[in-house]
Amino acid sequence: MDTPIYDFLRKYAAGAPLRCHMPGHKGYAPLPELGELYQLDITEIAGADSLFEANGIICRSERNMSSLYDTADTLYSAGGSTLCIQAMLTAMKHEERRIIAVRNVHRSFLNAAALLGLDVEWLMPEYSGGILSGAIDLTAAERMLRQAGKACLYVTSPDYTGKVADIPALSELAHRYGAPLLVDNAHGAHLRFTEKNTHPIALGADMCCDSAHKMLPALTGAAMLHISHTAAHYAGKMRQYMGLFGSTSPSYLIMASLDLCCRYISDSIEGDIRRNTKKLRELRSHFSGRLRFAEGDIFHISVLAAESGYSGCELAELLRIRGIECEYADEELLILLMSPMSRSEEYERLTDGLEAALKAAVREPVRLPPVTPELPERAMSIREAVFAPAEEIPSDEAEGRICGAVNVPCPPAVPIAASGEIIDRRCIDILKRYGIQTINVVKNKNFS
Repeated sequence: MDTPIYDFLRKYAAGAPLRCHMPGHKGYAPLPELGELYQLDITEIAGADSLFEANGIICRSERNMSSLYDTADTLYSAGGSTLCIQAMLTAMKHEERRIIAVRNVHRSFLNAAALLGLDVEWLMPEYSGGILSGAIDLTAAERMLRQAGKACLYVTSPDYTGKVADIPALSELAHRYGAPLLVDNAHGAHLRFTEKNTHPIALGADMCCDSAHKMLPALTGAAMLHISHTAAHYAGKMRQYMGLFGSTSPSYLIMASLDLCCRYISDSIEGDIRRNTKKLRELRSHFSGRLRFAEGDIFHISVLAAESGYSGCELAELLRIRGIECEYADEELLILLMSPMSRSEEYERLTDGLEAALKAAVREPVRLPPVTPELPERAMSIREAVFAPAEEIPSDEAEGRICGAVNVPCPPAVPIAASGEIIDRRCIDILKRYGIQTINVVKNKNFS
């Protein structure tokens, strides 16, 4: 598969032009080892196309990617899945749809809702363990869709732990009520190419975002917005909506990495997925009986640490001492994220590291109280709360106050209280459980 963006950058750099244009580094790096990288970093010069008005090399590369994912259109983002989420929600606002969203959304969803002035109707998942993952109650989803009228359904799948939602059932349900299904598939760019195609677009989603940098060989910030054939009427609008929020100077290095991803997907990804899947199954089998793993996407090694008798934080620190950095850890969970690019020898190193960590860790029953979130009372709209005068106070002192701009850490960036909601004791207990010591609240507003 051709790589039009990357080829253009290489050709331009090889011509050694006098760069009387941005960027200011002029192709010269402050460190010699970064020289080639800087030479490939350009702006929208003649022939380089323009991301939000693409009709040249960027458009050609996007069409290549669209053919690989079998979409009506695939658009590049140099601003991560955040930009794609903003565009999808803009389309829903333009159609004056009510937003029904499963609660374990990413913080970027709430920020987009604030910017767009959207009110969200929350579908609470059936949590198992912590707040990062839960099952979606189809009966509850149908009840909300039936009552909402003109609406859309927004879900996160895979979620942060790798749990995959029943996209075919959700798609059938949403479409029965005339609602588009939008999926935050940031962790699932590889799912199109697994043995069984489980990508949201293939399973009935109307639009979804993929963070290519999470699971594919792309630079951080590289993402894609996919539009299904059945939702092709959105294709002509989404680039404009992305342009409302995206930088007018998107990174050509990020776009080139997406371009090269096309070639990698075309040439190598299916074999790499098969090879890694075998190694991942061997690793899980090796620790069978000693560690429990959450079900879901194979590349998410989500260790149910507390259920296995360990602290996820302690295991993470013991791995870190051995040069292994995890994706996320709390007292309950340890998440180790692999990808199709992972090497065979890395699984050997991870196996040895986990063996050593288990020998050094304190093994005793870890009794954590169950997390039972309930939807807090709402006092203000998301937009009103985000833009209201606010203050940061200790979480312990927040009972009865209205949550302002959400500042939960990323990762995992899952909101505990959403902007505009009244913080209750249950929220405070969950904040403390996840080590969040302070929270933004609206000034001079107390509903206790």
